[in-house]
Amino acid sequence: MEKINIPRNIKAYLPLIGLFLLLVFIMPRSPKFNYDFRKGSPWMHETLLAQFDFPVLKTEAQLQEERDKAGSEIIPYYKQDTKAPATSRNLLASMDLGVHSSLKPVLEELLASIYSKGVLAPSASQNADELKLNPGSVIYVQKDRRAMKVPASEVYTLEEAVTCIYDVLSAAYEGDDLDSLYAAASMNALVIPDLVFDQQTTDLVHEEKINYVSATQGVVKAGQVIVSEGEMVTAEIEQLLESYKAEYDKSVGYGSSRTYMWAGNILIAFFIVLVLFLSICYCNIRIFDEYNKYLYLLMIFALASLASSLVAKTDPSLFYLVPFTLISLYLLAFFSKRMVFSVYFISLLPMLIFAPNGVELFIMYLVAGSVCILVFGFFNRGWLQFVTALIVFAVMTIVWSAFRLVDGIEGLKEYHTVIDLGLGSLLSVAGYPLIYLFEKIFKLVSNTKLTELCDTNNKLLRLLADKAPGTFQHSLQVMNLADAAARSIDANVLLVRAGALYHDIGKICNPQCFTENENPGVRYHAGLTSKESAQEIIRHVSDGLSLAEKHGLPGIIREFIASHHGTTCAGYFLTQYLNDGGDPEDVSEFYYDGIRPATKEQVILMICDAVEAASRSLKDYSQESISALVDRIVDGKAKENQLDDADISLREINRLKEVIKAYLQQMYHSRVSYPKRMTKAVK
Repeated sequence: MEKINIPRNIKAYLPLIGLFLLLVFIMPRSPKFNYDFRKGSPWMHETLLAQFDFPVLKTEAQLQEERDKAGSEIIPYYKQDTKAPATSRNLLASMDLGVHSSLKPVLEELLASIYSKGVLAPSASQNADELKLNPGSVIYVQKDRRAMKVPASEVYTLEEAVTCIYDVLSAAYEGDDLDSLYAAASMNALVIPDLVFDQQTTDLVHEEKINYVSATQGVVKAGQVIVSEGEMVTAEIEQLLESYKAEYDKSVGYGSSRTYMWAGNILIAFFIVLVLFLSICYCNIRIFDEYNKYLYLLMIFALASLASSLVAKTDPSLFYLVPFTLISLYLLAFFSKRMVFSVYFISLLPMLIFAPNGVELFIMYLVAGSVCILVFGFFNRGWLQFVTALIVFAVMTIVWSAFRLVDGIEGLKEYHTVIDLGLGSLLSVAGYPLIYLFEKIFKLVSNTKLTELCDTNNKLLRLLADKAPGTFQHSLQVMNLADAAARSIDANVLLVRAGALYHDIGKICNPQCFTENENPGVRYHAGLTSKESAQEIIRHVSDGLSLAEKHGLPGIIREFIASHHGTTCAGYFLTQYLNDGGDPEDVSEFYYDGIRPATKEQVILMICDAVEAASRSLKDYSQESISALVDRIVDGKAKENQLDDADISLREINRLKEVIKAYLQQMYHSRVSYPKRMTKAVK
């Protein structure tokens, strides 16, 4: 059974403690409604009784129906002109009725009766006659700063008021010249409308009526049965449950000591951090030694947790808009896929706690993030990132639709959620450039940066090609060989390729010292002692580190330069020294002062570098000779303890051997020998 190492350095635990405290701080402070239910399915829990009074929330469809109804009903708003009745009375007082002055008291009483109800003023924007013809119509009338609803049938139009006066006079007047008297006295002028239509206030009242439709309908009393055990959850019961859940999450506090709440939150936060810690131990224990990468990983996890908490407290509907799949891309830029998936999975766990529909969101973002990790390797440059966003959007929409089908096909009409998912997918593209900021802050090397380093047109590699062309060709061959080897054991291919291209850049300083760069007839080592030659050869590592620092190569690339020979010796000159009678105790100057490989990628480069160089000296490229060469070099590195510190298994080393042998056999395959032509061909 493989033993799992646990870091013993206290530095590894300090950030975890900070993350633990953050989770405890952002944990919910109120109980959560822990019943799952779906419309059309039976209630699988015990009979649920209301613990408190709560209002029944209207569904979105009901609210929209009421808004539409309110929008179609416009109640006109009238303001009373208090001066109109007084003006009318003054006109009547000044009116000369001659022998018919006895009619004035009748008219005064009649006008008082008319103005007690009100007279509608004619308006171009409000047809009073149509309003009166509509049975049941009402108007707002503002009197003394108070507005009240009044049936339209209870007020007069100007024509109705004039007709009313005429009818009353007809009953009270005994003569036969009423029409002449009516016209001579200008009775029509007595009626001055006092209810003036106010278009602006009408519009404001109408808008408020639409916007302020009540969100509730009725109240469920404490102790009332909401749903019985085994009862089918109908649309009505679902509405009651959703209303109860909303009030429960908003209003219910802990009836017992808050100590229990804190104890529960502390335990939950502890176990989440524990799972994260163990996943790092299982996937790559060496991350604890790369402190900047370790802090970056915890920072991404903390951001995901904070985002879930803030969205839940602000507006849970925003869970569909916030691009949580971006977490996987931020991790993928610096970590292996195995590590990315594990940490991404754990980063979504707080969503289960904070979000009202946590299970649905967790599954949706887990599936979408997993697909994103897969396809981003193919669509990660330029406009192709939008292809990744489109695929992620399609996956999230399918998962969301699946949950809506379970709840009832009516849920598919919530098109605004699909729009949010689309915008969130686009935000994942817009937010990806933050990688470069994180890369700078945490001093990391992203896959994008590695791709740039692998461009053979950059300044340092062009310098290598110009000054040491043989070494440059060797580096290209090592890169291709290491690429195939890295893919076979799921190592970081881009990192291996970059390391292979730069591992020998120190040879730029003295290219003629190395056989692959020697000009014909020139023997650099002629006249040098074995020790002197060995020192010249070994110096290319320190020269390479100096050039790497000068040209600003990342530290992770410098490690390839320092480790590609490890602490091995310059074998050719050491053998020559010993065969010439050199002191076996005085051989320290023949050994590289480098570091032994610590990662899979560094092991791959050490082996591929040695194999590619040695393969050039083979005279027979048969399967047996190539196999023997690879076995001898790999076993030799193991015997020299060069692989003791490396994070690589024996199975992976054996796999590397197989891939390297197959690659060399293809590279050095035999070609057809063309026979000598004896007869000239005639075309």
